Amino acid sequence: MTLHSRDAGQAAGRARGRMVERLRGQGITDERVLAAMMQVPRHKFVDEGLAYSAYDDTALPIGYQQTISQPLVVARMIEILRAGRELGRTLEVGAGCGYQAAVLSFVATEVYAVERIRPLLDVARENLRPLRLPNVRLKCADGSLGLPEAAPFDTIIVAAAAQSVPSSLKAQLAPGGRLMMPLGTADQRLVMVERQGNVFKESRYEAVRFVPLLTGME
Repeated sequence: MTLHSRDAGQAAGRARGRMVERLRGQGITDERVLAAMMQVPRHKFVDEGLAYSAYDDTALPIGYQQTISQPLVVARMIEILRAGRELGRTLEVGAGCGYQAAVLSFVATEVYAVERIRPLLDVARENLRPLRLPNVRLKCADGSLGLPEAAPFDTIIVAAAAQSVPSSLKAQLAPGGRLMMPLGTADQRLVMVERQGNVFKESRYEAVRFVPLLTGME
C-alpha cells in the first residue's frame, strides 16, 4: 500500500466515523446498524468524482437514473426492520451499486439482492468483490416479483417506491416477517408490513424520496 493510498484510506475512515456520529445525532441508536455503517466504505460505491461527497447525508447518482440512498435512510430502514428481532434471511429489491447489500451483510444471516438493470448489477458485483462478503448473493431479476426460488424471507427491504406493496412480495414474507418500502408517488412514506399469519399489518413512518419501482428487466 502506498503512503498516498494509506492516507486516503485513513481520511475515508475519519469521514465514515463522522458520518456514524451524525447518524447517532439524527436518532439512530441500534449499535449493530451503526457498526455496519462504519464497516462499509461508501466512497467505493460511487463514481470517483463523487467520492468527496460519499459520507454526506445525501443521495448520489449511480447512473441508469438510479441513486445510492442517503446514509440516514439506509440506517433508519434497517433499524426499524431490526427492532426487537434479527433480520435473518433478507431480500433486497433494487441492489443498485451494492452499498445497502454490503451494510445488510453485517446484520443479516443471508442477503439476496436483486437488480433489474443488468449493467448496474455488474457494477454492484465489482464494488462488492473486494469486500469478500460470503453471505451476499446477487441476481438480475424483476424485483417486483421478488425471488420465489429463495423464499420465504424473514426480511424484505425495497429501495424503490410503489403505490402499494406488490402481492408477490407479501406472499414471499415468512410468518412473523417484516417488509419495508416507500409507498406513494409525489408524497412518499416509509411503510413497514408485518406478517402475522395471513394478516399483514402496516405501520407508516417518515417522508422519503425514492426512484419508482419499475417492472421488467434491462
